[in-house]
Amino acid sequence: MGYYILMIVFSLGCLFAGYWAGDMLLTNRIGLVWARLGGLALGLGFLLLGLALERYFRKISLRAIGGGVLGLLVGLVLARLLIVLFSPFLFDPAYWNLTLFILSILLSYWGLVLGGKKSDEWSRGLESPSGVSTLMEKPWLYLLDTSVIIDGRIADLSETGLLPGTFVIPQFILQELHHIADSGDPLKKTRGRRGLDIIEKLQKHPELNVRIVDRDPPKDNVDAKLVDLALELGGLIITNDFNLNKVAELQGIKVLNLNKLANALKPAVLPGEVLNVQIIREGKTPGQGIAYLDDGTMVVVENARRHIGQVIDVTVTSVLQTGTGRMIFTEVRG
Repeated sequence: MGYYILMIVFSLGCLFAGYWAGDMLLTNRIGLVWARLGGLALGLGFLLLGLALERYFRKISLRAIGGGVLGLLVGLVLARLLIVLFSPFLFDPAYWNLTLFILSILLSYWGLVLGGKKSDEWSRGLESPSGVSTLMEKPWLYLLDTSVIIDGRIADLSETGLLPGTFVIPQFILQELHHIADSGDPLKKTRGRRGLDIIEKLQKHPELNVRIVDRDPPKDNVDAKLVDLALELGGLIITNDFNLNKVAELQGIKVLNLNKLANALKPAVLPGEVLNVQIIREGKTPGQGIAYLDDGTMVVVENARRHIGQVIDVTVTSVLQTGTGRMIFTEVRG
């Protein structure tokens, strides 16, 4: 709410400033009506420029912005120092002003660019006496989405110590879980309560750092808000949502998809390998039988319908890898 009020005040301020500038500066030249219209157009231009800059800076970390501003100030100071060196050769004030203008533009631009790009290196150099950065010096932030919290595996993964850093749970994610837990649908209610239990488990773990962040980016849906918050904080998103995964990656955000991680950790199965499985049910194709490995991987067995309920040896013929998992095709070992 506060963001929208601020934007309304900024918009009205730009339009009023343009209107006032046109009324004061252009009335004697082009007439009152055209001066005010021109002033409003000027104010609208500044408003659009401000909105574009705001959208751009939201994608840049606060550290990079600070480095850019510091570089800009250093560039302006250097320009003033250099003009003192050139002063004995610049007798005409017009050349003096022109040289100062050129130096200020060039050095401030270089300072802005270099300060923004090198801010991370400088900060790491100040934090580390040797100036050598290590992987563990980076304060990792992991933003959890609704799907990965309800899934529950994040609690087990966090206990392994493979994710050093801080787990960030935005307030809007917590509100969505409360909404799901209050649903009239028994299945949704169970999922929502499970998600809240997982958050409580993470918070109670003595070696985990969990933060509830009360920030609500002005977006229409939870996924878009999470992406905006990840851009703002420079964090990594942990999710099971395929669509959120793609949208975040397109915007340059690092994503850890637990489904992909689980698939990557499954043991490799090669054609010709023999598996011992129990046929659970009939497959879609006549005569097929369906079995499952301990990790949940589906095994399709040709001509195994008659073995339903039995434990048999099968030979792997091929493996199909998909975005959601893998399927192993086999035949009864003769």
